[in-house]
Amino acid sequence: MEKGGLTQTLQAAGVATVQGIAWADEMRVGLIGQVRRVWAPRGVKVVQPVEYTHEWQYLALTVHPLRGTLRWAWVANLKGATLAPVVRRWGSQGLRTVVWDRGQGHRGAAYARLRVKRIEQPPHSPELNPAERLFEHLRGVVEGKVYGTVAAKRATVEKELRVLAAHPEQVKSLTGWPWIQDSLAAL
Repeated sequence: MEKGGLTQTLQAAGVATVQGIAWADEMRVGLIGQVRRVWAPRGVKVVQPVEYTHEWQYLALTVHPLRGTLRWAWVANLKGATLAPVVRRWGSQGLRTVVWDRGQGHRGAAYARLRVKRIEQPPHSPELNPAERLFEHLRGVVEGKVYGTVAAKRATVEKELRVLAAHPEQVKSLTGWPWIQDSLAAL
């Protein structure tokens, strides 16, 4: 997919409608915390508690940037054998085409009998994936706090995902970029 070539790539794959298309990606949610910028009075040292435990789960997420709809699932790893059943389940829920990066777990034998069309984005271009904007939003909500367990952090992410799912206008404002709107309108 070349610059400005989303419409042609979708048409070449046989995608004729915006119905059932979504952008997808995965985000690691774990206990290695990130320090967030915070405001403090001048001269006051900011001390933020940080967890550093090698424990995590992965959030697999799809977003339809024009409708503001989300789908998500939690997976233990990013292997094709783990992700393919999730994509298959989303396919039974109406997903026909997924646009995602060229991750190792997005290809292989596990996808052989999958009916969902898979469109790969150019390598090293997360800025083209609207799901990444949602991950930025989620990180802003959950990072900078100590949770104690992955389950507690996951519950916070789930809560924010439910809020986003209930407000499609907010999702559209985060992900409905003009070039995506133009490309999908041209189908």
